Amino acid sequence: MSTSFERFQKRKLISSYFSVVLSIGLVLFLLGILGLLVLNTKKLADHFKEQITISVFLKDNAKEVEVDQLQKSLAMAEYTKKATYVSKEQAAEQHSEEIGENFLDFLGYNPLKNSIDVQLKADYVSTEKIAEIAEEISSRDYIEEVSYDKPLITLLNDNVKKISFWILVASGIFTFIAVLLINSSIRLSIYSKRFIIKTMQMVGATKTFIRRPFIWTNIKLGVLGAVLALIALGFVIYYVDINFPELNLFQDPTILIFLFGSVFFLGVLISFISTFFATQRFLNLRTDDLYY
Repeated sequence: MSTSFERFQKRKLISSYFSVVLSIGLVLFLLGILGLLVLNTKKLADHFKEQITISVFLKDNAKEVEVDQLQKSLAMAEYTKKATYVSKEQAAEQHSEEIGENFLDFLGYNPLKNSIDVQLKADYVSTEKIAEIAEEISSRDYIEEVSYDKPLITLLNDNVKKISFWILVASGIFTFIAVLLINSSIRLSIYSKRFIIKTMQMVGATKTFIRRPFIWTNIKLGVLGAVLALIALGFVIYYVDINFPELNLFQDPTILIFLFGSVFFLGVLISFISTFFATQRFLNLRTDDLYY
């Protein structure tokens, strides 16, 4: 009979520990995903900004030497990520593919211009800086026009600022929720042992002596939960890096080390603080209040 009861108690204890570890792991995993998003917000914003292209259209009488010099100077400019020469024939072919028919057969001639497409570095993607760059390029005699989508650039910069702000707000809210959820899981676990705590206190055990095993146990559970969260987070980062290599998530290992270290530290810290205050609460309760 006693053996059966002991097995039941052991299963109950394991189930309680498992639920705490799972709760901590899930919360830290979600917090890690959010942290990954926060740390890579600028990288994501830069990726979208660097898709902006300035098209430098050349006059038909532009000499080949002038075009080559322009392309090289643009490619070496501090604001340029990439400069690509597009002939009027290539432009016509691309346009025909987009509209689904050969417009040259209809017109009888090619109205397009030779051009150089310039992809800018993210730091230079603003209406003011692009306007200065366009003015500088268009000062050459053989430039027909410098074209770029000004409304799109304004909209992109405004949206990046809004998204960055709300990601920071969401981070704060989710961090607070994470602390509450982990704290609730640990408090429920300790609540089931409130009578043991009070019994130890009644036979003369000090508060520090009673708290110590609960703190160490829940720190170990916090470590296990953090390890589970980090394993899951590692798989997610690996999957994202394979499918979106342009984000270069592994390019800066310092960010990943900081993220993983923060998640692990939070798991330990929250477990310690929650256990300390939960045990303190039951230590300060009167015996009659334990039943409510």
